[in-house]
Amino acid sequence: MSYSVKQIDVWAGDIMNRPGALARVVEGLSAAGADLEFMVARRVSENTSRVFLSPIKGKKVKQAATDAGLMPASNMHTVRIEGPDKSGVGALITRAVAAAGVNLRGATAAVIGKKMVMNLGVGSAEDAKNAMTAAKQALKKGGKKRSK
Repeated sequence: MSYSVKQIDVWAGDIMNRPGALARVVEGLSAAGADLEFMVARRVSENTSRVFLSPIKGKKVKQAATDAGLMPASNMHTVRIEGPDKSGVGALITRAVAAAGVNLRGATAAVIGKKMVMNLGVGSAEDAKNAMTAAKQALKKGGKKRSK
């Protein structure tokens, strides 16, 4: 299995920091046919949380996202990396991106079984392009397979 490195569109918005607020947003998107692959929600203040979701595709899903107060996160560019989980792969990628002069605005990563998924938030389209190039080059060198 090889690695996939691509840019993804993320939608974001502020919601009330109350029980059920995130569930209402996700339920509305689900009812419109969304098949979400990425969700991050963080408390911003006592009353507000910020949610980031992807992908938001199709007319009905985009309308549901807009109705929930979400919009394309035009000031955030995100690179998604998927592939086999190998020991040190996160360090390999983040070091390569840093060496390319790209500052990360945010990062998420998870491993499920033998597969890893990492999302890197950067500040510009140029940074996303440079991060993708750096990640691809670093991944060609690889890492050690995780022993389980």
